[in-house]
Amino acid sequence: MDAARASGYARRVSQGEERVKPTMMDVAARAGVSQATVSLVLNSSARARLSASTRKKVREAAEELGYRLVRRTTKRSPAESKTIGFVVDELTTDPWMPMAFEGAREKALEHGVTMTLAVLRGDDDLERQALEQLGRQSVLGLILGTMLTRRLDPPPLVFDLPAVLVNCYDPGRKLPSILPGELVGGRTATQRLIDAGRRRIGLINGQDGLDATRDRLRGYRQALASNDLPFDPALVFPGNWEPSAGYEGTRQMMALADPPDAFFCANDMMAVGCYDALKEMGKRIPEDVSVVGFDNREIAQFMRPPLTTLILPHYEMGAMAAEMLLDMAGGLQNGHDQIKVECTLLDRESV
Repeated sequence: MDAARASGYARRVSQGEERVKPTMMDVAARAGVSQATVSLVLNSSARARLSASTRKKVREAAEELGYRLVRRTTKRSPAESKTIGFVVDELTTDPWMPMAFEGAREKALEHGVTMTLAVLRGDDDLERQALEQLGRQSVLGLILGTMLTRRLDPPPLVFDLPAVLVNCYDPGRKLPSILPGELVGGRTATQRLIDAGRRRIGLINGQDGLDATRDRLRGYRQALASNDLPFDPALVFPGNWEPSAGYEGTRQMMALADPPDAFFCANDMMAVGCYDALKEMGKRIPEDVSVVGFDNREIAQFMRPPLTTLILPHYEMGAMAAEMLLDMAGGLQNGHDQIKVECTLLDRESV
């Protein structure tokens, strides 16, 4: 729970600010959850993978504070825009941005707002022209998304419009951004293996230099430290997100004098290669070696045994981005927060 925010709200009330209104962040602080979780609960998102106890906790916190969700009405003038521009750098290689777009589209449609999509593949001139065209259309605002979680340097035009970043962030944190909770996800994946009694956990990680790679490694190390397990560099293999890296990393680590009894693969595609290598060596999953993936690719449920993995919440991230833009259009101030959305563990049969 964010004690600073909770005490800040109590202090404003105690100092006699009669008209102070609780915010969504106040509710999040009272409930001990993220702002994203509060929004998903209070908007009754059917696709949000949240426990009944979490939903109950959020609703009770909102009631205690007297928070009421701001709903946009149909009283806007006909001249106001009913369109949000969704701009991405990649749409076909991975499913993440289509999922984010779908989440944003469905949230926008709840309020009578449509989405327009532009795909920009690193072409600065094309990017400028597309953004200028969207600006001329008087869009309600922009959502900028990237396939890889990374720093983004938005063109100046973006700062002249209401804008939210999805799966990326600007260097000066001038724009609100919504990111997956990669660090906590890495810790959750590793902790699941520790809870299963595993003590030599190999990490097959992604490419160096990427935010997801860095944060999943940090989460892995935090889980080891929290359980008094030593960090062994020999148990970390720098992969490339492909099955070949999962196969190679597994073979290399299983050849150690003290091989792993579990693997945390930083994405499901590398877990596919990990499975192949273990089965070649006659190892049973999970009886001999447990495996956890990350991403919840469609293939994960069809692996044998089905793969335990973490869900990348891009649908929820897109919905949150649209909600934030609609709040801006409704006159709510935005504190340019960086919101991290939980990557939920999906337990199957590989642990």
